[in-house]
Amino acid sequence: MKLLSRYSAFGLARRALTGARWQRAWRAASPRGSYDVVVVGGGGHGLATAYYLAARHGIRSVAVLERGYLGSGNVGRNTTIVRSNYLLPGNTEFFEHSLKLWEGLSHELNFNVMLSQRGQLVLAHNPVQLDVLARKGNTMRLNGIDAELMQRADVERFLPFLDYSRECRFPIYGGLLQRRAGTARHDAVAWGYARAADRLGVDIIENCEVTGFLRAGERITGVETTRGRIGAGRTAVSVAGHSSHVMSLLGMRLPVESHLLQAFVTEPIKPFLDCVISFGAELFYVSQSDKGGMVFGGHIDGFNSYTQRGQFPKVQTVAECAVALIPSMSRLRLLRHWAGIQDMTPDGSPLIGRTPFRDLYLNGGWCYQGFKATPAAGWCLAHTIATEQEHPLIRHLALDRFERGNGSDEYGLGLRTWVQ
Repeated sequence: MKLLSRYSAFGLARRALTGARWQRAWRAASPRGSYDVVVVGGGGHGLATAYYLAARHGIRSVAVLERGYLGSGNVGRNTTIVRSNYLLPGNTEFFEHSLKLWEGLSHELNFNVMLSQRGQLVLAHNPVQLDVLARKGNTMRLNGIDAELMQRADVERFLPFLDYSRECRFPIYGGLLQRRAGTARHDAVAWGYARAADRLGVDIIENCEVTGFLRAGERITGVETTRGRIGAGRTAVSVAGHSSHVMSLLGMRLPVESHLLQAFVTEPIKPFLDCVISFGAELFYVSQSDKGGMVFGGHIDGFNSYTQRGQFPKVQTVAECAVALIPSMSRLRLLRHWAGIQDMTPDGSPLIGRTPFRDLYLNGGWCYQGFKATPAAGWCLAHTIATEQEHPLIRHLALDRFERGNGSDEYGLGLRTWVQ
């Protein structure tokens, strides 16, 4: 009854009207002089890393440093899609591990991350694309991952409101459905990891920007911040689109470019779309939020930037995709749009693991894949930091793979193969 009185509609209204103070979900920690591990970046990946260090490896002298407020970066600026429909060896296993972690995350954190496994359907708009999706589906099934290849008639029964007319701009030939894919609430993911990590003793320190690194030869011994020096036995950098900027403080150039990736949401409407759709004719994806808004996005903007503002030319391109796929969306009003900063690598796969500097670890270069990778990225990086051995699931994503000519071209065999 105590829970009912506090969190029921009447309980919420009473607290709002009386000005009752909510208990903090995590402490407003002040930085100590040193920690066993310092994680730079208070987004989903950084918080997950800190949580798994404490929960799975017993390392609780951990600080998460966030230059703004927690969740102010990409973890709160994405389209919330989670999936494991990947083609390349290594990536297939990694993202399936991540999806399995997603499936138990609310229970793990004792916090509802609002995982909705509504499924994702990737559409094919010519016979070549359908063949590629068939290959991907076979790869997924060989790895024990659910996948269903649909022909045109199957798609029409599943999603009758798409444009199947003779005059349609992009004819639909079929699609690949992963029913375990879906969405999760991005804010809840950040809050859930933060609260769970805090309860294990992790210090979450907001408004604390890293301005430099402490070095003893080729070993990193801590960080300089706007709140003073903080020593560290080991340091992990997990700052999404700012990876190249932060690593440049060490004179290190990363093979990444920072681009804007915009997202859009319409006014809310009644339940209409009960799955995630990816549009094979263009890098476009759409789902419906729990509030009723249609949430969608497209390609990155075609220039480098560190802003988090939307750009009008991309609004037109993405809106054209939406209306070409679902004509009825032309009647909706756009409520808002925003941008996250993507760190794009040459092969479309991330950089995660050890760096040339001893006791310094990097997690970045996630391109379009960062949110769905959150649990597995934190899990694998925590393992790597705690044991000083790369987790088997990330060995193919090492920073030196380009030197070895061993890229993991998820662009060529993943996203862009669909675009004809």
